[in-house]
Amino acid sequence: MNTLSQKSIFTGAIAAALGVAFGAFGAHQLRPMVDAHYFEVFETAVRYQMYHALALILLGCCLRLKPLPAIIYYLFIGGIILFSGSLYAIVFNSVSGNNPIRWVGVLTPLGGFTFISAWLIFAYYTIKK
Repeated sequence: MNTLSQKSIFTGAIAAALGVAFGAFGAHQLRPMVDAHYFEVFETAVRYQMYHALALILLGCCLRLKPLPAIIYYLFIGGIILFSGSLYAIVFNSVSGNNPIRWVGVLTPLGGFTFISAWLIFAYYTIKK
């Protein structure tokens, strides 16, 4: 197994473990602390983190079969950080009783664009001869 393959599978497994931990925290601790809207935002962050943790594991497995550019790996990680991370920041800021930090919300669609870019590059290179 090559280094990027190992790194992708490892990173995906860690991101998935954190996603499970965040999900459990949300269900058992966070829910009574936030209103329904912010809880839904938190669930979206966890869900997309888990989807892309699994995508990193899939990428690592695919890398064992075919060389793919490392940018896919970095875009998936960047998407998790920007998309899920910005949503987590918004929710945790609401728990502290502060006004929402609006500028962080700009990072969410950027993270979504990062995810889309990763998937499109992944698709392209899987069919490229």
